[in-house]
Amino acid sequence: MPPYASEATRLLCAGTYLDPVYRDRVIEELHLNKERLVAPSLGFDAARVLAHALRARRLEVAWAAAIVVLCVVGLPLTDRVLAGYLLPSLLLAGGVAVRGTEERPPFARRFAALLFRWSGRVVFAVFFAATLLVAFSGTDDVRTTSDGGPDVEGLIRTALPAASALAGGDGTVTAGQAWLALVLFLAVALCAGAQRSQFARALAGELSPRRFPDALNDEAEHAAGERFQYVRDRIRREQHEPLIMYHAARPFCGAGRAYDTWVLAVEMRPADGSPTRPLSNRTVLDTVRPLLEGLRLSSEYAGHPVRDRLRRLEIDECVFLPAEGLSRRADAPYDRDAFETHRTHAVEEGAEKRRHFLRVRVGGWEEELVVTVFVRVHTQGRMLMLEIAPHVLMPLRTEFQDADRTAHRFRTSNVLGKFTWAAAQVPVSAVRSFVTVCQAVAYAWQLLTGGYGDALPDGPAVSVRELGAAATGSLFQQMDVDRYLRGVQDRVTHGVRTALAEHGYQTGEFVQKVINNSHIGTQIGTVTDSTFAVGAHARASSAAADGGAKSPGGTSRS
Repeated sequence: MPPYASEATRLLCAGTYLDPVYRDRVIEELHLNKERLVAPSLGFDAARVLAHALRARRLEVAWAAAIVVLCVVGLPLTDRVLAGYLLPSLLLAGGVAVRGTEERPPFARRFAALLFRWSGRVVFAVFFAATLLVAFSGTDDVRTTSDGGPDVEGLIRTALPAASALAGGDGTVTAGQAWLALVLFLAVALCAGAQRSQFARALAGELSPRRFPDALNDEAEHAAGERFQYVRDRIRREQHEPLIMYHAARPFCGAGRAYDTWVLAVEMRPADGSPTRPLSNRTVLDTVRPLLEGLRLSSEYAGHPVRDRLRRLEIDECVFLPAEGLSRRADAPYDRDAFETHRTHAVEEGAEKRRHFLRVRVGGWEEELVVTVFVRVHTQGRMLMLEIAPHVLMPLRTEFQDADRTAHRFRTSNVLGKFTWAAAQVPVSAVRSFVTVCQAVAYAWQLLTGGYGDALPDGPAVSVRELGAAATGSLFQQMDVDRYLRGVQDRVTHGVRTALAEHGYQTGEFVQKVINNSHIGTQIGTVTDSTFAVGAHARASSAAADGGAKSPGGTSRS
């Protein structure tokens, strides 16, 4: 499946509608910083994610602006009674801000957020009850009920009239104003429900598994705007190229989390009685590559091609170049001839900035779990250096994976369920919508005054795929990561050992260091005519010399 149609791309696009923070980071990285080169997009299409992020922001800003207009128009019509509802809205928004975006924030922040949320809910309930009372009583002078019920006059006088007076009104609340406030609440709820319905329709339409592969008919792809068109074309030119332009502080940006990186350095000593031949880096890699390709073969006992992601293992060569020094983003040497020149020279050098790697990639779980192993070999001064840098892109966050379930639940909910959800959004909608509109204005101001249009090119700062990744995967996924890595690492080390042996060099030291770096205990095949000692201060000597191996403080072994 092409990257633009992968499941990872689809869920990342859905995530831009679900998580405003994630959406804003995508837009900042790919759209605002238009001269910043994109990180390698392993198994997904970053341009399509950006297209839906911009569309999600346009929809959110449009609905937020509608809610802000309703509040602004409603304030004078209700004699500023609606100003009282800003307090619970601020409290609820403060609860969200205090808790933050961490999955498990500290207890103090969780407790403070709980206080903010419940204070906001209680205050809103008091104001809403007072509004209902004035609206249905038909008068602003309501006292105790005839049967001796509770006196609500104090509630009315300390809630709605006080809010009106503090906001500059005359301190009175009529039934008509209360009814108008209720109508505005209903309008805000309808806006929130309509926005959610648009997301649900998008998940059932262009973001559905059936229609998503048809990128040509994706509405988000056809958005107008010269800046978007330029960025989209540059992303698709860069994101899957074997030439990787990087920032010095983040060379493997986009590959995921580093996973057990190790480096081996061994002396290339001639084997006993064997003539040696020159061993180049290219020769070692050409020996390793067929062994890695063999991982694609199904077991001969299966009788049919088995369903295993190793069958789709991808092997290519990539060259890392620093982005510093470019005057324009379009000057990056992505054409084929330039890459071949860099690859030819870089494969035999141990340079600091330009580096050549053999890249081995396995895209599991519908490209949600991506394992990439970068292999680099360098021979110089009768030494062989082997660098293995595994990286893992963890599965997408749970809320992204549950996007279809969330949209389906909203679509199939009855009218009461949809209205209840929309009504719950009313208390916090005013502040949240105002913040959204201010963020949109600030972003437009940044585009105009931030100098991003003529900025110098830079390497990628973040990867939108890494931003959407979960902290950990399931036990099955962790087992798959270990299986992929162990298989690839074993084939790489076996290939290097074979190349050393075929060119007349000893392999014992290399094998020993591989065992140590693989965190596997030293294996002893036999102890015949050998001595060894166990213990921190143990010593051993030959049995022929003193009749046994003695280890002070330990047991004698022979």
